[in-house]
Amino acid sequence: MATSEKQVMVVGIDDSEHSTYALEWTLDHFFVPFASNPPFKLFIVHAKPTATSAVGLAGPGAAEVLPYVDADLKKIASRVVEKAKDLCISKSVHDAAVEVVEGDARNVLCEAVEKHHASVLAVGSHGYGAIKRAVLGSVSDYCSHHAHCSVMIVKKPKIKH
Repeated sequence: MATSEKQVMVVGIDDSEHSTYALEWTLDHFFVPFASNPPFKLFIVHAKPTATSAVGLAGPGAAEVLPYVDADLKKIASRVVEKAKDLCISKSVHDAAVEVVEGDARNVLCEAVEKHHASVLAVGSHGYGAIKRAVLGSVSDYCSHHAHCSVMIVKKPKIKH
């Protein structure tokens, strides 16, 4: 099977354990069992928030804070990317492409689907309650409605006590 004929899977990642779990689960189910010839070409995408969106304030003092916030977001982004690459390597998945794109995760992931002509988008689920989800807006919910492909929401099993 030539690489050009492979379908594309995009996995959205951030700095949460839910996202790490989703990537690990996806690798275990779609890549590891196929060894050197997985059915998908893998793109792992991290949406780096803009400093202004992360600070969420304007006015006096905001401008001085932004460079620090941006530096911090860049550090987080490189940590997220390293973790994803390490996870892939540990599972012998060597041809994953990892990208950092600045912007809101909802738009970034839907745009990545378009750009790479993906057939599947995999995202983790934060498992927020209804109120937090209503306020924050769920990335998985948005993508399931707006991405032009199938969307797989990987949920971390709840630990039974």
